[in-house]
Amino acid sequence: MMRILVTGSSGWLGRHLVPMLRERGYHPFGLDVVPSVWTDAVCNVADRKAIDTLFSDNAFDAVVHAGALHKPDIARFPKQSFVDVNVTGTLNLLEAASARPGTPFVFTSTTSLMISEAIRNERSSEAAWLDEAAGPLEPRNIYGVTKLAAEGLCRQSHLESGIPVVLLRTSRFFPEEDDTHADLTGPNMKANELLHRRATVEDMARAHIAAIEAAPRIGFGLYLVSAPTPFTRDDVRSLKSDARSVILDRFPDADGLYADKGWKLPASIGRVYDGSLIERELGFVYQTRFEDVLDALRSGGAPPIAHDPNYTSPMSGR
Repeated sequence: MMRILVTGSSGWLGRHLVPMLRERGYHPFGLDVVPSVWTDAVCNVADRKAIDTLFSDNAFDAVVHAGALHKPDIARFPKQSFVDVNVTGTLNLLEAASARPGTPFVFTSTTSLMISEAIRNERSSEAAWLDEAAGPLEPRNIYGVTKLAAEGLCRQSHLESGIPVVLLRTSRFFPEEDDTHADLTGPNMKANELLHRRATVEDMARAHIAAIEAAPRIGFGLYLVSAPTPFTRDDVRSLKSDARSVILDRFPDADGLYADKGWKLPASIGRVYDGSLIERELGFVYQTRFEDVLDALRSGGAPPIAHDPNYTSPMSGR
């Protein structure tokens, strides 16, 4: 039975990934700074001695490094904490894993590191089309800076030791409210984002399992993970100026379905994440996309999007 270390096991992704791994016959070992039913060991990845002891006591066959300080933590932690956890912690895990040749290492990165201040401000006359080749990368905050640095450590570790590494730049999948968008309800906003910058947490967990299984075969890979967009690069100008018309061209009844729900379609879309490379190269299949939201609205069912306005990160109380 494959024994897999999962860092960040008490977090939103971890609490879905750990049971999913168990269901598939793997033996996940959860690590987090916050105890939970999904966590087997409580320690900080920045503690090199604790990490070395953990690896010496457990013969891990693979590592999924999903633990990190995230964007909401910027208000709670100093920049040094982001360096300690997101950079030094990643280095500690990579060096411990590299001591056992061939150990697959999957790193949970973020599309946030791809968003420069210019992209965030959305002043261009067309939407930014973002895939694995997008650049130059100019992260706008300490979260993005440290995740980009950690990606570099992963790449360097693969080159030096041959450890199989897969980097997953995940788009939005959090369940809580977004305090930067007050004009839409949370479920409405999340449904809209499935068009261009979100995936379900279940698909995120499945993508990590696909990465674990593919890592020995591909050696090194970088993939953006976001629900399949119905748009193409030819739409970028129209999406910025009149996204609603582009959406209705693909989904003519979307306006009526949204109106019945009291929702609104986006008038403008400033960025589109293209998460198709992981499908082509790893054979990964997303199980939820925008079409599934519309199907649920047609049938009167609940849209397949997790929304919990009361959710708080395990780190929020630390």
